Amino acid sequence: MIEERMGDCWSHTKDQFENLEKHTQWGIEYVEKYSKFVKERSEIEINYAKQIRNLSKKYQPKKNSREEEESKYTFCRAFVTALNELNDYAGQHEVIAENLTSQIITELSRFLQDLKGERKSYFHDGRKAQQHIESSWKQLEASKRRFERDCKEADKAQQYFERMDADINVTKADVEKRSSHKARQQAQMRHQMAADSKAEYASYLQKFNQEQSEHYYTIIPNIFQKLQDMEERRIDRLGVCMKTFADVDRQVLPIVGKCLDGMTKAAECIDPKTDSKQVVESYKSGFEPPGDVEFEDYGQAMKRSPSDTSLSNSRESKEKPSSKTKGKLWPFIKNKNKLSLKLGSGPEDFSHLPPEQRRKKLQGKIDELHKDIQKEMDQRDALTKMKDVYIKNPQMGDPSSVDPRLIEIAQNIEKLQFEVQKFEGWLAEVEEKMPSRSDTHRRSGIYETQNSTTVSNNCAQDRESPDGSYTEEQNSESQVKEIPSTNPNPIPNPTSTAPEFDDEFDDEETLPTIGTCKALYPFEGHNEGTISVAEGELLYVIEEDKGDGWTRVRRNEDEEGYVPTSYVEVFLETNAKGAMTYI
Repeated sequence: MIEERMGDCWSHTKDQFENLEKHTQWGIEYVEKYSKFVKERSEIEINYAKQIRNLSKKYQPKKNSREEEESKYTFCRAFVTALNELNDYAGQHEVIAENLTSQIITELSRFLQDLKGERKSYFHDGRKAQQHIESSWKQLEASKRRFERDCKEADKAQQYFERMDADINVTKADVEKRSSHKARQQAQMRHQMAADSKAEYASYLQKFNQEQSEHYYTIIPNIFQKLQDMEERRIDRLGVCMKTFADVDRQVLPIVGKCLDGMTKAAECIDPKTDSKQVVESYKSGFEPPGDVEFEDYGQAMKRSPSDTSLSNSRESKEKPSSKTKGKLWPFIKNKNKLSLKLGSGPEDFSHLPPEQRRKKLQGKIDELHKDIQKEMDQRDALTKMKDVYIKNPQMGDPSSVDPRLIEIAQNIEKLQFEVQKFEGWLAEVEEKMPSRSDTHRRSGIYETQNSTTVSNNCAQDRESPDGSYTEEQNSESQVKEIPSTNPNPIPNPTSTAPEFDDEFDDEETLPTIGTCKALYPFEGHNEGTISVAEGELLYVIEEDKGDGWTRVRRNEDEEGYVPTSYVEVFLETNAKGAMTYI
């Protein structure tokens, strides 16, 4: 009845105490195994998040000017956004690791500790009950053996008495020695001992049966029931942990989804057309395309006028054959003598850049200066209000304590305004030299400086600025030609029959000095019409830069020629046309 009432409880296995002990131990070891699995998963998540963060950091743009350049393009901005989202994505894996540790590993560790203590207590009670029933069984067996021995002794004594009493051949000596009375007493005593042993045996038997029944139907079933409850709680906790294991991942899915949506949105913002326009804006130089190359007829005898000669006889020996004419450098032609200017090492006025890029740089510099001026003015206004408060309430502070700072701010504003005027002057100069924006048919889009154009032997040798400065403005001397030409950018050619250099290399008419200049860099004038200068050398300026990047200078009465404008610091006289100091 008891077993039917307990149903599928472990009381059915009351004779399998040792096997249940092994099973519960295996169950605890299985929980430890699962806890170890979760711990390793947590470590994997931490390492994965760390690697993802390092990857994101590795490909983040560096803090330099290249970052500013890259930020102009939509695909670069999209990649930076994707890296930021990836960093957030890594953070969610760290959250997974933290939740696995706090919600599963820590809880299982505490649960296992309690489970082991509880199991140890139950099996201790079970062993104690087993020892008690075994002790009762031993007592029962001992009383049974005593009862058996006493019964045999009683039977033996009774048989002896009866034999003595019935034997007629007993001698007088035997009668005297063993009387029937003593034999009777001995038999009675043995019967009494047997009766006592029987009572004791019956008592121990009743007690053992009662304890055995209680052991197998009450004590052991209760212990096994507690073990069963403990095992079911272990299994249930294991199921809860497995569910938590999945929920930890599920909880971060919305944020992970947002990270992925951010990456998708960033990718959708990539616009090839916008990036193409940005390339145009970044590398647009402002040059006009070169005109047609003039036909040089070598079939007719070349007639040289006195104005076509060089400035001196010593210069005459260095001139190249008349078949080589001087032409204007076009950006597609590489400059072998180009000065390598590292970032930030160019002149302050950005004269080493093409006109359009120079204009953008100057405009950006002016905007920065205006922002700095506004900041200084905001500080000045704030200090002025503070001073007014001090004047009205002297106990709050001394008004004169603000004056040094106000004077300093005023000086800063004055310096910044001077800088603005300086850069605005350079900007006005660039915009004056640049071609009209309405002449769209004369403007080019993008000029790639890495491409080179093969110049034929009939073309004029290019005059180039070693620092890569090119301009498109025509020389005033080249606007008058004997033969009409479609080339909008003719340049001086001492060996040409055109009169464009008559004024430049005519010894009879010496150009007046309009200023002085100081060489910032050494320049070797290998090309015709140029002059070599040393760093720090002082020269006279006889013709300022007309927009082609070259300034005409004179060393003495006999030596004069062109040097790159960016290589010298020019100081024009106050009465010279458009006089100003520039680099």
